[in-house]
Amino acid sequence: MSQDPWLQNYDATCRLVQEIAENIHERNRQQRTRGNPAKMNMTLRASLQKLKQNINQLRESLLRVSSSRRIMQSEADRRQNLVDDLVTRDKQLNATFKGDVTQPEPSRSTLMAGAGAEGGAAVNPWLVHEPEETRGLGFSAIKQQQQHIIEVQDAGLDALAAVISRQKLMGQDIGNELDEQNEIIDDLTHLVDKTDDRIRNETRRVKLVETKSASCGEPIFLLISSARCS
Repeated sequence: MSQDPWLQNYDATCRLVQEIAENIHERNRQQRTRGNPAKMNMTLRASLQKLKQNINQLRESLLRVSSSRRIMQSEADRRQNLVDDLVTRDKQLNATFKGDVTQPEPSRSTLMAGAGAEGGAAVNPWLVHEPEETRGLGFSAIKQQQQHIIEVQDAGLDALAAVISRQKLMGQDIGNELDEQNEIIDDLTHLVDKTDDRIRNETRRVKLVETKSASCGEPIFLLISSARCS
């Protein structure tokens, strides 16, 4: 499986950093021996410009892949640390090239100290910042780990969506039941109003009868008594 293009570009940039450091060392040696470092200075200026371009490309590429969530956040943070280290190294190399700082000249043995035994591949000095969860893993393993995290997140979102859907249905059922209860209350209110009107009407009739009875109570009493005797 081919390596991640971002990591390939990063390794190439690290090799360029090492090459620039060696050339600065050689340029300074020529200056001490009263040689002519003009050609080396031209090469260094072009290399430093190339280094700045490579760092910008790494930064922009990292921004794209992290915003599209094609890598885990921990991997994005690790790569951002690598870019920050390159930016620091670029500033140091520019300062050394221009003679703005005084620092020990790196020897070739120091620059090549990271070379591995097999194939002479240089060990990347910035890999010490790699987090524990991805240390020792290849690109495919990191990709699988990232995919697993995404699947877990998707499953959690699906479960949350199901809960929200159930709550929505419950809310709709409660709303329908409230509408039915409101209709029942309206019917009861109407019946109570009708009953109240009927009670008031009957009350008025009773009072009317009582009034009439009070105005002619004795003749009515005699009439009733004579009717009982006959």
